[in-house]
Amino acid sequence: MAARAIMFQGTGSDVGKSLLVAGLCRIAKRHGIKVAPFKPQNMSNNAAACLSGGEIGRAQALQARAAGIEPTTDMNPVLLKPEGDRRSQIVLNGTPLKSEEAARYMRERGNLLPDVLNAFERLRASYDLVVVEGAGSPAEVNLRKGDIANMGFARAADVPVILIGDIDRGGVIAAVVGTKAVIDREDDAMIEGFAINRFRGDPALFDDGVTFTETKTGWPCLGVVPWLSCASRLPAEDAVVLERRRGPSTDIVIAVPMLSRISNFDDLDPLRAEEDIEVRFIPPGTPIPREADAIILSGTKSTLTDLAMLREQGWDHDILASVRTGAHLVGICGGFQMLGTRIDDPSGADGKAGNAEGLALLDISTVMTGEKVVRPIKAITVQEQIPLSGYEIHTGHSVGPALAQPFSTLDDGSPDGAVAKGGQIIGTYLHGVFASDAFRARWLSDLRSDRASTLRYEEDVEAALDELAHGLEASLDIDAILAMAR
Repeated sequence: MAARAIMFQGTGSDVGKSLLVAGLCRIAKRHGIKVAPFKPQNMSNNAAACLSGGEIGRAQALQARAAGIEPTTDMNPVLLKPEGDRRSQIVLNGTPLKSEEAARYMRERGNLLPDVLNAFERLRASYDLVVVEGAGSPAEVNLRKGDIANMGFARAADVPVILIGDIDRGGVIAAVVGTKAVIDREDDAMIEGFAINRFRGDPALFDDGVTFTETKTGWPCLGVVPWLSCASRLPAEDAVVLERRRGPSTDIVIAVPMLSRISNFDDLDPLRAEEDIEVRFIPPGTPIPREADAIILSGTKSTLTDLAMLREQGWDHDILASVRTGAHLVGICGGFQMLGTRIDDPSGADGKAGNAEGLALLDISTVMTGEKVVRPIKAITVQEQIPLSGYEIHTGHSVGPALAQPFSTLDDGSPDGAVAKGGQIIGTYLHGVFASDAFRARWLSDLRSDRASTLRYEEDVEAALDELAHGLEASLDIDAILAMAR
């Protein structure tokens, strides 16, 4: 028997759909329901590697974790990874399909609906409940033709919809009522109710707003979710959060240049979770501060593009000066490649074709190839023999003398990355290294010798998921939501 399904769509982007789906998955798991997440189409450079192969949006990996299952590519059959303002790599069923201009993709995306529906049906055959997340908003009626992410999927798969509005950004009544006003009658018929997210203060103050919205739309309100602080302890998928979240100004400052194609920045979440550390994201137009104890060059969807940006901003000079004065430097994935002497991309495998000199802090060179490495991986650091667990998602092959001093040894016996200046500079292709409590504590003690870490990051993520589920159970009509699934 096929699983029942329910879909969460939003009045806009970043209204909290991803975490609501994660929370509902954890609730269902607690209730003994075999549940899986699903997102037809995602756009993000934050990706996760699946144990069975392929990559999906990081949010779906978190949702799978909340459900207590391994992530698979069926949970996110279409992943768009931006390579420029108007161009993205299309990842279909976990594997790169092609790079395409946005206008052409919008014209032809409807051709991917059969693949989306096939992935959805495979999930339905294996689970009791599938919780679906939309993308953007169904109110974007200019994008309705050929849609596979919101109502186009919901109607094709006959999945009922709950609309989510974010009161914290303001105008939530207009957003919900406005959605009703602009969508067509058939799309309207798919919506079974709405919920309000991120309410601060006494929810009774919004009772009249709920009544007004119910009267104007004809949809029942399924709950008003308070601002849940535990959400800040969970990995975020959208880069917009980097502009809003700020750590306290404390003993250790870690600077992270906000590259235009920054990817997999959830690598930094364990550091941001440390109470006495400020992970300071450096926006364009702002120099890297001299007081930074460390600089991290994060992953990027287009290494050459972001290397050029780094130079345009003068961040290359800031980095070199900081290293000379003792700051530590970590390059992850594309950031690792930038630390080398040269990057060549003859066929445009990682964006636009071209080549450039790197920062020359590690004696390596990288050639981009069409082959993409996507795999979960375990490793052990060479210097301290600390176990690591993470994943690789990258194009490019690096060679050079610096690799003779690798950062880690992978579980297949091959070396990874490079270490220089006695560990002051680290480069690695391995995402997730800071999630290791032992490695993170050791690295932070290198920044400040008296610094001790007590955070148990993975345990904290599990606790935050449980707190999220508890908060949703207390504020949403979960029984009604589950009853709406079909």
